[in-house]
Amino acid sequence: MKFIVNSQVLLKNLQSISGCVSTNSTMPILDNFLFELNESSLTVTASDLETTMMVEITLEDVSELDDIRKVAVPAKFLLEMLKTLPDIPMIFNINTQNFGIELSTGDGKYKLNGVNGAEYPTITLPEDTVKTTLSSSLLANAITKTIFAAGNDEMRPTMSGIYCILTPDDITFVGTDAHKLVRYKRTDYKSDVSADFILAKKPLNQLKGILSSKKEDISVDMEYNRTNVCFTFENYRLICRLIDGKYPNYEAVIPKENPNQLTVDRQAFLQSIRRVSIFANQSTQQIRLKMQDGELLISAEDFDYSNEAKERLACRFEGDDMEIGFSSKYLIEMLGNVDTENINLRMSHPNRAGLILPAESNNADEDILMLVMPVMLNA
Repeated sequence: MKFIVNSQVLLKNLQSISGCVSTNSTMPILDNFLFELNESSLTVTASDLETTMMVEITLEDVSELDDIRKVAVPAKFLLEMLKTLPDIPMIFNINTQNFGIELSTGDGKYKLNGVNGAEYPTITLPEDTVKTTLSSSLLANAITKTIFAAGNDEMRPTMSGIYCILTPDDITFVGTDAHKLVRYKRTDYKSDVSADFILAKKPLNQLKGILSSKKEDISVDMEYNRTNVCFTFENYRLICRLIDGKYPNYEAVIPKENPNQLTVDRQAFLQSIRRVSIFANQSTQQIRLKMQDGELLISAEDFDYSNEAKERLACRFEGDDMEIGFSSKYLIEMLGNVDTENINLRMSHPNRAGLILPAESNNADEDILMLVMPVMLNA
């Protein structure tokens, strides 16, 4: 089989799905992209069996179409080559007897060995699914705001994903690792049925990378059943296995009474924490927040190296004077994922979780709540 494709178009599309290529699978065939040739397009598949992504690329020309239309092409090899090429047409000439691949690029000719595409695992679409449609901006925002809070503990697999809850009134995404939690809710989405499931981080990172690059809002079809979910948009399709298990009761850990409320400029607070945290103990990354007399004192110290830093910030504080410790890493992550000018930090006691919320709303349909657990302060 023989076809012509633009080198940069091919590179861009392959890079967008390359995160699904298996890197340590017991099946060597998964180190390859699966090329499947059609009358006027090329469908490329990357998979690690848990997550599969397909992209359809329109071809400039298909001059030879055999009965055998599938070939597995070494992913790493092809990507490295494409990165070195200018924006030019490429001719793929594939011998369907031994699956040798000859590439022609004007003055250059290159050969590499492919593999019979029939050996690639069969990818089947989920059956008996429920279908719903989301906007790309909603989905990209939801992933960005929550995925950093999901855990990495293999002993607690349910907390290593994002919990998605669909209702007739809204859609909610939750990520937590037991030290921090983010709940992102949108009321401008309505579902015909109520459902909930846990999405794995790897496919969500793939989705975020592609959807975030879109200049215009597009529709994303989401089809799900008890075990799998499939996202379809433009020329892409992503199929992934859901995480099996029951998500923790996250609502139970969100404190309801928080009489102490700090309102502060988000950027000033974030930059101050970044500076002060340089002087903190690098293993605990602990910083101290002291609120009194309408002033916020941010401090950190590392007794092992006699390092110390203090900064004062103007703020508005309502409640009893208090002192509380947090991980600077968690605060930096959370403040970096809030879009508003000011934030509210709501607290009850130094040993209870603090809540970070936007002080004002940039989107009336968006509701975001972030929870961070405190750390024990040194005497």
